[in-house]
Amino acid sequence: MVRCCLAYAVVVVCSSVAPHSSVQAEPRAVVELFTSQGCSSCPAADKLLGELADDPSLVPLSMPIDYWDYLGWKDTLADPRNTARQRAYSHMRDDGQVYTPQVVVNGSLQVLGSDKAAIERAIAQSRKYGAMSSPPVTLAVADGHINLSVPEGMEGRTSAEVWLCGIVKAVTIAIGRGENKGRTVTYHNVVRRWIKLGDWTGRANAWSVPMQTLKGDGIDEAAILLQSGTMEKPKGVLGATLVALH
Repeated sequence: MVRCCLAYAVVVVCSSVAPHSSVQAEPRAVVELFTSQGCSSCPAADKLLGELADDPSLVPLSMPIDYWDYLGWKDTLADPRNTARQRAYSHMRDDGQVYTPQVVVNGSLQVLGSDKAAIERAIAQSRKYGAMSSPPVTLAVADGHINLSVPEGMEGRTSAEVWLCGIVKAVTIAIGRGENKGRTVTYHNVVRRWIKLGDWTGRANAWSVPMQTLKGDGIDEAAILLQSGTMEKPKGVLGATLVALH
């Protein structure tokens, strides 16, 4: 089984980046779907995430978890760190809600992962509370590097972690046992790697990461997340964007 990794990258931190081409977007939301190949209720949510991936204003991410492996099928994409992230969100919300399929919107609100209308309502509600409130972040690929920049914000009043995610755009799995035995499911925007680039306190900053850092695991996309709190205590997402790797 291919494994993901959580790592701190060796990066060049610079005051400015001049890529050949860049992506600058103002997405409405990061939509994290906690899912499992062993969950019979999940395929509908997995399909919906694929539909959401066609919306350029969204950064949809699939986060396969491992706590249903005991039901008879070991999820081939799951990572215990996804499970830890889901539980950390629940702890920060103080609601005890950990289940599949679950969507967490902008790091703050949780809804049923197969309910599109509820996801849209959560997006609107989270933005009222300051989600995605930073100036647009940029992400570009050029000269064998992934170049990222975070603009100036409210210095001294804002703090966040900057994460680079390695993503597989689509993975199709034939499930041989468990609740989904005999089904073939395609998983979209599956996060396979997390790399912390640094911390943001409101000052403009930029990073340049060798493409080699995200090589392997079938990774063909990258996302940048600017998220308040920490990986262990995640809070609202302040900014994000997604780019294909060529």
